[in-house]
Amino acid sequence: MDTNRIGIFGGTFDPPHIGHLILAMEASDQLELDQVLWVLTPDPPHKLGKKITPIETRIKLVKAAIDNDPNFILSQVDICRPGPHYVLDTMKILHEQYPTNDLVFLMGGDSLHDLLDWHKPREFVTQCDKLGVMRRPGEVIDFLHLEGSIPELTEKIEYIDAPLLEISSNQIRRLITLEKPYRYYLPYEVYRIIEEMRLFCDCVED
Repeated sequence: MDTNRIGIFGGTFDPPHIGHLILAMEASDQLELDQVLWVLTPDPPHKLGKKITPIETRIKLVKAAIDNDPNFILSQVDICRPGPHYVLDTMKILHEQYPTNDLVFLMGGDSLHDLLDWHKPREFVTQCDKLGVMRRPGEVIDFLHLEGSIPELTEKIEYIDAPLLEISSNQIRRLITLEKPYRYYLPYEVYRIIEEMRLFCDCVED
């Protein structure tokens, strides 16, 4: 029997938007993933000190975003443990939860470029069966500077050709605060919850 491949799609998802869904869809199709785990990070180390929507609200938003796709699952791996939440620890726990599956960590080309700044990057790469790296049309990702420190990196990379989407959660929060149109950046159910709860009305960042 073939080993199932599970994509690991992490983020704060504050809020989850159509760009997240499209990237997860493309990764699922191009890498032939059986499932995509949306790993919601309560307190990412690189965002300590920044204002982040309470985890309970973000859980509600992610569930609303992915509810109609049976291949997308909200993982509790980081939600149910104290922080800080380093992705190395996350991958170790997921391997314990899915011991017979290949785990494919999904990341952007910019994240790959900055990989040496991560917590114990070589150990992290060891924990990944594959790295699904999203690249935009015409983008050339240079990671030669990483190979000296992480020689096994090259053999683990599988590219995902992703559409050019200039959408970010920060941009959407800013639009809401400025009372600008933002409806079509989001799945309808996410938009409805934001409107009902009046989220992100005072969160303009410098």
